[in-house]
Amino acid sequence: MTSFYQLRAGLLRPRIVLFWLVVTFVASCYLPIAHDSAYAQTTPPIRDLTIGTSGQGRPINAVQFGDGPLKLVIVGDTHGGPEFATYNLANELIAHFRANPQEVPANLRLYIIPTLNPDGLALGMRFNANYVDLNRNMNTFLDSCSDNDWSTTVQGAYGLVSDTGGPYPDSEVESRVIRNFLLDASGAIFLHNNAGLVFPAYCEHAPSNLMAQIYAEAANYIYARYWPNYMITGSMADWASAFGITSITPELVSDVDSEFEQNLAGIRAVMAASETLLFPPAGESVAGFELPPEIWRFWKAYGGEAVFGLPLEEAQISPNGARQRFTNVVLELDYSAADTPDLVRPLDLGRKVTAAQEFAPADPASSPLYFEQTGHSLREAFLYYWQRIDGERVLGLPISEEFWTRSADGQMRIVQYFERGALAYYPEFEASGQAVKLEPLGALDLQLDLVQAAWSSHQVR
Repeated sequence: MTSFYQLRAGLLRPRIVLFWLVVTFVASCYLPIAHDSAYAQTTPPIRDLTIGTSGQGRPINAVQFGDGPLKLVIVGDTHGGPEFATYNLANELIAHFRANPQEVPANLRLYIIPTLNPDGLALGMRFNANYVDLNRNMNTFLDSCSDNDWSTTVQGAYGLVSDTGGPYPDSEVESRVIRNFLLDASGAIFLHNNAGLVFPAYCEHAPSNLMAQIYAEAANYIYARYWPNYMITGSMADWASAFGITSITPELVSDVDSEFEQNLAGIRAVMAASETLLFPPAGESVAGFELPPEIWRFWKAYGGEAVFGLPLEEAQISPNGARQRFTNVVLELDYSAADTPDLVRPLDLGRKVTAAQEFAPADPASSPLYFEQTGHSLREAFLYYWQRIDGERVLGLPISEEFWTRSADGQMRIVQYFERGALAYYPEFEASGQAVKLEPLGALDLQLDLVQAAWSSHQVR
């Protein structure tokens, strides 16, 4: 006869088996989710972005791997069609790191730009669409050397001399794209071909020298302290080192083969030594005030004291950035705009100080450069100056025509207002080429703030 305990065990056994089957099924459903979640938390993010457009409107793209504090940028194909091998290399590196994002150390965010010169790539030539050599167009007056200073007349491929440095430093839209993108960078690797060597920035910059040696040894290229064939003026690596950005130029042996494995080894070696080679952007003290790193780089890159004037007060720091007043402008740093041209931008002081004024619109038919967005135009000396300083970024668009008024120095002068500032014409400085100057709207804005603060205090009393 079956006992009660035997009967109960017989009844429970199927239930126990069913219970464990259910548990196993549920676990099999949720464990992969938990695993995927843990993998997502440890795998660096990947982001595709467009950082600008070329002179002919082609996109300049980049891919970001990781989100560490130190920004390392690899730039491919600066010289268009003849450097197609570096374009291939950059794309192969992108494919590799898409498949292996965990190779990027936690302290880095790595960006790879397949081509900085999509027009030259499409047209099959070394130059951009304006027939300018982009690696001779940067403002290298900013570093501590003079031999490599920008020049219109340059030595290019095979030492051939030509007037392809551009009409003035940073004249090309592609040069301005990389200038903006590197404002918060710690390191930059500019890929070229075909010499089979690696060299650092021209001026003595110890981290750049060391990075070139590390890359060359790992990639089995020759390390050269300088480009041995001729003097390079206006180069991107030299521009970058002037801002403390560790910068090198690897030259592939071939103009056809990407030499992927060699260059991947060089990049891996640089990433492994990143704590020794790369450093966060550093600020500077100017006129007794501390400039936050990105604001200092923008101020210096876009003209410094000659364009913006000197700082008038310490920066106002916020969790999302900073704001600092200069004689002619107020510069704002916005971390949420990282990797865009608006990381640092002048505030709209021109609109602020003219809020109560109305300006008659321009006649498009008689305007050398007319802006439909604002209904105003640019001409002659103001147009020339606006173009040279990257006026759309620094001043914005015109919101008035030229008119006679009393300028900041008390004299009657020709003045024109823009979204972010104002220009005045000083004929007494024509001979020196400095007849156009920014009006001190930053100082005016400071005075208005002080008056308002004093009035508010008086009202409270």
